[in-house]
Amino acid sequence: MYVEDMPKAARARLVTIAIDANLIEAAKLLTSGIDIVVARDRDGALQGVVTKTDVVRQISTCQGAACHAPVSSVMTRDVVLCQGSDRLEDVSERMKARHLKNIPVVDGENRPVGLLTARAVLRVLLGAAEHEEAQLVDYVKGVGYR
Repeated sequence: MYVEDMPKAARARLVTIAIDANLIEAAKLLTSGIDIVVARDRDGALQGVVTKTDVVRQISTCQGAACHAPVSSVMTRDVVLCQGSDRLEDVSERMKARHLKNIPVVDGENRPVGLLTARAVLRVLLGAAEHEEAQLVDYVKGVGYR
């Protein structure tokens, strides 16, 4: 199974912000129940991500104008991401290895097109495994092969 096979709802949690936007805007987006905001440049290409941890880290040390920093000054630039052609099992392993709850999905031009959550990935992989198990049970029982 591939990332592109994931239901659209599983990839629909994508929220983006311009890298020159004020960090306060990112903080407002993060208070709406999402865990990650994808920062993009003027061409729409992914440049980094902003999490609640990034916002808290900046606010805990800011003074004066630093409290109104642009997203680009606090975002995480080393982003683990995936594409539609990536195998879901590989994406899951990447997420586990880096302890990620979310992973952006990008197109061939590095533009964000979705966001996968660990829960959604695991749900799909578990469903596929359960389906395969049911098929094996039917095979062993001879169901549908008479």
